[in-house]
Amino acid sequence: MTAAVAPPSVRSPAPFPERAELERALVGMGLLGLGEHPVFEKLTGGVSSDIWRVELTRGPACIKRAVPRLRVKADWRVPVERTNYECGWMKVAARTVPNAVPAIWGQDETAGLFVMAFFDPATHPLWKEQLHAGIANPSTAAAVGETIGRIHAATADDAAIAAAFDTTYIFLPLRLEAYLLATARAHPDLATTIESVVETTRTTRRTLVHGDVSPKNILVGPDGPVFLDAEGAWFGDPAFDAAFCLNHLLLKCVWTPAWTASFLSCFDAFARGYFAQCSWEPAAKLEKRIARLLPGLFLARVDGKSPVEYITTDTDRDRVRRTARLLLANPTDQLGDIRAAWASELHSSR
Repeated sequence: MTAAVAPPSVRSPAPFPERAELERALVGMGLLGLGEHPVFEKLTGGVSSDIWRVELTRGPACIKRAVPRLRVKADWRVPVERTNYECGWMKVAARTVPNAVPAIWGQDETAGLFVMAFFDPATHPLWKEQLHAGIANPSTAAAVGETIGRIHAATADDAAIAAAFDTTYIFLPLRLEAYLLATARAHPDLATTIESVVETTRTTRRTLVHGDVSPKNILVGPDGPVFLDAEGAWFGDPAFDAAFCLNHLLLKCVWTPAWTASFLSCFDAFARGYFAQCSWEPAAKLEKRIARLLPGLFLARVDGKSPVEYITTDTDRDRVRRTARLLLANPTDQLGDIRAAWASELHSSR
């Protein structure tokens, strides 16, 4: 969920179940004085966390805390300490690209929450909303790819970061099981292929991974993209971050077909920006893992535990399935082949 721009559903200076706990945490972090009772707004729209906006003396902020069972139809449970790792990811990312993450104002690891600066949507619009409106600038996509690439490069093969983010036990249920293994169960004839991709991803440990590089988690700021919601923070395979974002750019062609050409240009621009930063391994080797992973994620967004909300018809779901199944059955090492297969499907089904 994009905490910084979500619309408020509850604005209350009055008591509510979590108020006393949140105020104690803020006092403990030095962000609230004893006897102060600020206005809170509970923000809506997230499936994985509770998020409040709070008006502090220092300015508006967001408080975030993970929930144990994600708010989706499927039974999807993930350890709640992922909030602490999300905060940790932002702190590490800030060392390389300070403007690419919200400022962290405080953290209470015992309570499993942290406080970050709030961004005004007037100056930091949500990338997902821009894309839906047809504002699909390749320069934005390139900046997103470049920024994630810079974070990957800065953390590559860092033993201390690897030890600090040894979170496969979180990443497995949050991403690999919910997206890919659930999809393998829905498509048993492709299960061996998908399970092989999962094993490659699970055992590749090269860089610090965000885990949810999606347009819904990226703000377009005046100083570049700002990344939120790193609940999947993990020292692992950088291919996951790249494939996850590229997947969303392909899926947007179904959501807003009139802007298909622009979305495909964004796909190309992200890849260029990202690979320009790849210093930790040969680019061709990385591209192969991305290209093998992407079709599984593509299929997962219609048949996994977290289908995208904007693909609503069987016709569109089948278009995704045809392309994904074709690419899983006939793997490619190059992203251009995936782009071409999807473009062909879109053209043939008009």
